[in-house]
Amino acid sequence: MSIHRALLAASALVLSGTTAYSGSDAAEAGDTYIISRDGHTFRGSHRIYDRMADGLVPVQYCGRSYWVRYATIAWTQLEVEQEFTVRVEFNRGKGWRPICDHPETQVTLQGLGIIDDPRLVVQNDTVSGEKVNRFSVIREAFRTTDEGPSAKTYHRN
Repeated sequence: MSIHRALLAASALVLSGTTAYSGSDAAEAGDTYIISRDGHTFRGSHRIYDRMADGLVPVQYCGRSYWVRYATIAWTQLEVEQEFTVRVEFNRGKGWRPICDHPETQVTLQGLGIIDDPRLVVQNDTVSGEKVNRFSVIREAFRTTDEGPSAKTYHRN
């Protein structure tokens, strides 16, 4: 392989690292992400959504409503703690366009009433207040009070 081809291959590899990914899905035109950069170098991203879905919490960045995971909010805080730049960006199919600067000042875990350490939220992809013991919920659903005739059962006469 010639030096020219090796340089081209290396350039392509470096440039491909500037595309934002969330999980294993590549970003597509029309997607909105919070992107972390070190200067102009891409570090990472989290997708944010225009519609409600399970596991997402409603937030606002620069006056526009989005839905995000708690882990996204925590990750944003951690990136800023490491002195990286984060902002909301939109992919129009011709590259990334900024929508909103400093999302970390607009939405925080603490502002949402979450006191969990952001590292744990990112690692577990949940907050402790969200964990629900299913058996406790079922038990509560079938609990009766001792007031009135409807509370009596065959075994409690």
